[in-house]
Amino acid sequence: MLGFFGQRTRTGQGSGLNQGGDTIASEDEKIALLKQSIDDAPLIWKGDYPYFIHPLTDGVPRQESELLAAARDLVMQKVEWQGIDVILGIEAMGLPLAAALSLASGKPLVIGRKRGYGLPGEYAIDQSTGYSKGEIYLNDIGVGERILLVDDVVSTGGTLEPILRAISALGAVVADCWVIFDKDDGMQRLRDLFTCPLNSLLKIAIIDGKTVVMD
Repeated sequence: MLGFFGQRTRTGQGSGLNQGGDTIASEDEKIALLKQSIDDAPLIWKGDYPYFIHPLTDGVPRQESELLAAARDLVMQKVEWQGIDVILGIEAMGLPLAAALSLASGKPLVIGRKRGYGLPGEYAIDQSTGYSKGEIYLNDIGVGERILLVDDVVSTGGTLEPILRAISALGAVVADCWVIFDKDDGMQRLRDLFTCPLNSLLKIAIIDGKTVVMD
């Protein structure tokens, strides 16, 4: 691991995870690894909106396999997999975790894309966040399917809210939802709107110009 653009050290040594990302660490060690990565994350501003830079939310700096494996394993042990039919990962940075969960669980993966294809049944969603606007397109989600929704971070909830509504409109069910980081009050706002499970690995906030983990 490393600080932002800092000196890189070899991974897989003394971390409890080998270089292939296989799990030999405890849950506490995985949580500690995620917390340390937040301590190393710099902060930038886009207008009046604070935005933290992190490997699992931005791909900068590089995603070390041990960090992605920690997030994967923490979610894997919390999901009731017999109640999941398909994983829905949200482009772009929800995809690394969603793909890792698909490989580990054997569940199929569909992707909420920022580009439409015009296929039959495609569902277009207006997407607004604290710093951008656009659309997300859903394909190949069947009526009655039980969805595990996966994304990297919730800030305002502007991405997930219309996706949650779209899944319901398609006749599917959000059986579970996991994000890595719950920033500020976005997740709580979503919990006030929806009855489906909405979960995160870490609650974070920006305080005095620094991203911190909220215990």
